[in-house]
Parts: sequence; C-alpha cells; structure tokens
Amino acid sequence: MTAVSVGRAAPELPTPPGRAAAWPSASPSVWPASAVSAPGGDVTVGGVSLTGLAERYGTPTYVLDEGEVRARARAWQRALPDAEIVYAGKAFLCRAVVDWVEEEGLGLDVCSAGELELAATRGIPPDRIVMHGNAKSPEDLRTALRLGVGRIVIDSDCEIARLAAQVPGPDAQQVMVRVLPGIEAGGHEKIRTGAEGQKFGLSIAEGDAEHAIARILGQPRLELVGLHCHLGSQIATPEPYAQAVRRLVSFLARIRDRYGITLGELDLGGGFAVAYLPGDPAPTPAAYGRRIDDELRYACHGSGFPVPRLTVEPGRSIMAPAGVALYRVLSVKRSAGRVFVAVDGGMSDNPRPALYGARYTVRMVGRASAAPMRATTVVGRHCEAGDVLAKSVELPEDVRPGDVLAVPASGAYQVSMASGYNTTGRPPVVAVTEGRSRLLVRRERLEDLLRRDVGV
Repeated sequence: MTAVSVGRAAPELPTPPGRAAAWPSASPSVWPASAVSAPGGDVTVGGVSLTGLAERYGTPTYVLDEGEVRARARAWQRALPDAEIVYAGKAFLCRAVVDWVEEEGLGLDVCSAGELELAATRGIPPDRIVMHGNAKSPEDLRTALRLGVGRIVIDSDCEIARLAAQVPGPDAQQVMVRVLPGIEAGGHEKIRTGAEGQKFGLSIAEGDAEHAIARILGQPRLELVGLHCHLGSQIATPEPYAQAVRRLVSFLARIRDRYGITLGELDLGGGFAVAYLPGDPAPTPAAYGRRIDDELRYACHGSGFPVPRLTVEPGRSIMAPAGVALYRVLSVKRSAGRVFVAVDGGMSDNPRPALYGARYTVRMVGRASAAPMRATTVVGRHCEAGDVLAKSVELPEDVRPGDVLAVPASGAYQVSMASGYNTTGRPPVVAVTEGRSRLLVRRERLEDLLRRDVGV
C-alpha cells in the first residue's frame, strides 16, 4: 500500500511541464498524501491517474484514497490511545467505508435507521456503534434496540419515556445525554452546535440537562453512562475542546454530588478542521489529542473526579482529505470581466458552497498548458444562481470544454448530502489504492430515479 503521512504536509509535488505557475496555487496539504504530479498535466492519487479515472468512470466522479482513510484513522488512535475513536458516518458512509473503519479498530457513529442498517450488513459489532440525532424517529429507535446498539444519545426530554417504553429487557439500554456546554465554535454559524439557543442538546446553564438526567435515573430500563456534546464543525484550534472538557467535568462532579452517581464516559463529538484552501489551519490529530487529554486529566484532578473513558467522533478529518471530485468542463463564459467555467456537476453532488459558503481548491488535470493563470469562477450545471462550486480559483486562461477539473478535500459531506436535483442522478464513488481502482458506489441512473415514481 502507498505510504501515507498523516499529521505532516504531503511531499512537495513537482510542477507539471509547461505549468510553472499552476501547482503552487494548490498546496499539497489539501490533497491526499499519495498525490503525485504526472506527465501531461495529470495527477495520480493512490498510484492511479485522475484523468484515467475520469475516462473510465465518467464525470462527475468521486475518488477516495483508501490508504489515506486508513492512515487518518490510525493517526487518531495514536493521538488518543486510551480513548474510543468513533467514525462519524454522516461524513460519508458505504459498505466499504464500514469495513475500513472496522478493520482499523474504530467504532461508528450513526444518525438514522438507514445508516445503522447499512452498518449491520457488514457485521460491525453493535456495541461499537453510537446513535444520536436531535429527532430520532420511532423507526430509528426500534432499529437501534433490535440491533443492540451500544449507546443511544438522548437529545431531548421527549425521547426518555419513548425510548424506555421500547427497551425489551432484561438488560437496560445504555444511554448518554447530549448537553450544550454554551461554547461558540465552528467555521460557520450553520455548523455551530455547542452554543445556547439551537436545536441540538440540552442546556447545562438553563438546567435542562440536569432535569433530563434526573428523569433518566428514574427509568430502570435506561442506564445512564455518561455525557455527550458536539461543538460544531471545522473547529481549527483545540481550545474549544479544552473549554468543553472543563465545563463537562465540572457538571459530572455536580451530578455525582447531587445524585450519588459517577458517570464513567465523556463523548466530545467531532468537528476537527481540515484544509480546503492552501494555508487553512488544520491541527493534526496529535495536537487535538494532547490538548484534550491534558485538560481532561487536569480538570478531573481539580474536581476529584475519576478520569472518564473518552470518546471522540472524527468524520470529516478522516474522510475529507482522502477524496477528490472529478468534473468535466461543459462551457466557458466570459462576462463583465469575469470567467465562468461550468462543469457537469454542481450543487446536486456538492451542496456545501450553497449551504454555508464552503470554498475549495480546483486544478485542471490531464492537459499541460503554458497559458497564464486567471481567477475563475467554477459553477455547476443547475438552474440556480447559487450553484457555484468555487470562486476566484486560478485556472489556465485557455481552459476549454472537455477539460477535467479535480477538486481535492471532497471526501466528506458531498456525496452523503447529494440530491437528485434536475433528475441528474448522484455520482459514483471509486476507491484507489496501490495503483488499482474499484467501484464502491455506482452512478445513479435515470431508471433508478424513475423506479421510485409510481404515479400514473
């Protein structure tokens, strides 16, 4: 398997012939560590030509470097060797990904019966699965109980009696309570989930979390094992996690003193940042791990509380850097001094820019060009003015229809959030490793979409 270095910048990639200014605009840190520049303006990932993948599988296509996924999973285990590392499946989940994380010794975090059933098809031990979500459906809870999920995270008062009534017994179902520590963190207001006044969790400050805990302790079919929180996404410094540790350990000590119960687990969720643009801050798992572990031990010592078993839920930080999206240029338009390059994908396969202004690096692959670079807006094919994939990216001035564009850091929250807008169908996902490729998820065809349409 191609060696992958996690926690360090990838080796500097040589500049393709005739493209003197091109590669520096796409820092290697936003690409999989296995990415290597190849003749003719191509790039290989996992030893496989991106241009060749576009030809073989068509476009849009999503490429996942299996070695990068596995290496990043291992990096989290090294960073927190005494903690449970649980992959957040909402970032991207398919059968192969379940296999990869299970083989690397990670647990799995799911948010629906569908994700849970998918995981069950691969035989991952249910006691290594955590289920959460702010509004679990009856089917979600039934499936979790039927399959024997290890921990269910309670997110509202409404879930307590509903869940307890369904536990078949004789053993109680282990649960955690998702609390709001009142911390503002995350790259955009729409992905900040640890502050007061939003839909997730139960407030510590307003007493909601303690009220829920008291109710759970009165339910013999529920076993409260710990607290859960999730601060948000794209958190580019360890400090909010340290702050959360201090507040949650203090709350754990208060629960012990008032209710005589010592909760033994603390789940800090995920949200660890990755680089989408050159220079984006993205601490290594080791940097997050050191700060979290140090603060946990210090806070517990100060409160006289035994160090709980820690869980973290990295999703994006494992999957996003392993993915590259491939598109083919359909048209080039020059208007009002701007250049618009339209591709054969867009917000149907990547809604992140439209949802919360996500930004990306873009590189042309498969054709060497000596043309000067120019600021370009890459747009999608859909009938929305907001269907913009990347603003102000540097592309050759002679970019033309038929060219292939590669977008790194595309492994998370793209295919998992994809839609069938304009009846285009969702793209395939292809794994690469050791110079070989294999299809993980096939392209959604028109007949797949029409099969659901039963009207006459």
